[in-house]
Amino acid sequence: MRISLKTLVQDPASRYGRVFDTIIQVLIFLSLAAFAIETIPDLPEQLVWGLNAFEYFCVAVFSLEYLLRIFTAPKPLRYITSFYGIIDLLAVLPFYLNLVIDLRSLRAFRVFRLFRAFKLVRYNKALQRMHIAAGLIKEEMVLFLMITLITIFLAAAGIYFFENEAQPEVFSSIFHSIWWAIVTLTTVGYGDVYPITMGGRIFTFFVLLVGIGIVTVPAGLMASALSKARKIQDKELSELEKERVARD
Repeated sequence: MRISLKTLVQDPASRYGRVFDTIIQVLIFLSLAAFAIETIPDLPEQLVWGLNAFEYFCVAVFSLEYLLRIFTAPKPLRYITSFYGIIDLLAVLPFYLNLVIDLRSLRAFRVFRLFRAFKLVRYNKALQRMHIAAGLIKEEMVLFLMITLITIFLAAAGIYFFENEAQPEVFSSIFHSIWWAIVTLTTVGYGDVYPITMGGRIFTFFVLLVGIGIVTVPAGLMASALSKARKIQDKELSELEKERVARD
């Protein structure tokens, strides 16, 4: 029974595995659509009842899927603490918490239902490559994030010294200047905060040049990592196919 369940849950290439994956994907999309519909004000009571009933059904199916994946995992604890395991848990956790705690006043917990969208990563090869690529460049991204935070601080400190006297209500401290530094380095430029002194404008020019690099570096890292991730994924699929042929 365990082998059959493992084929159903863990093997998307098998006949029943494809059906199982398709059902889960359809339910994810429908549950997200239901979540969006719930936000419409003044819904009819019958529709609210139907949405609640559908939510119970989705939670039951997702909970069963979660338990089956734990049961069929070679190392259950490793699955529970993995990215997919945490996402699967967060997809149903708000429902069960609401049974013991009244979460109506804590509307933020309902947002956790949106984590069901991340469940789709498991069922899409392209999204899986994104997950693999993120793992390949995690050290580089951490280093890049640290450099970015330092750059934001330096930009905020620089514009503060240039603009504080001219605009004390806007650039009243380095902390108040961080918003300008973020929107400038990301080249968004909302226009709500901007320099008016000549020194501040010249400084902004150099900050914008640095910002262009900040935007393009992650894209280059991710493109390179996605190429490597595709090779890893193709190798894993090839090994799974060999195992299936040997088993048959």
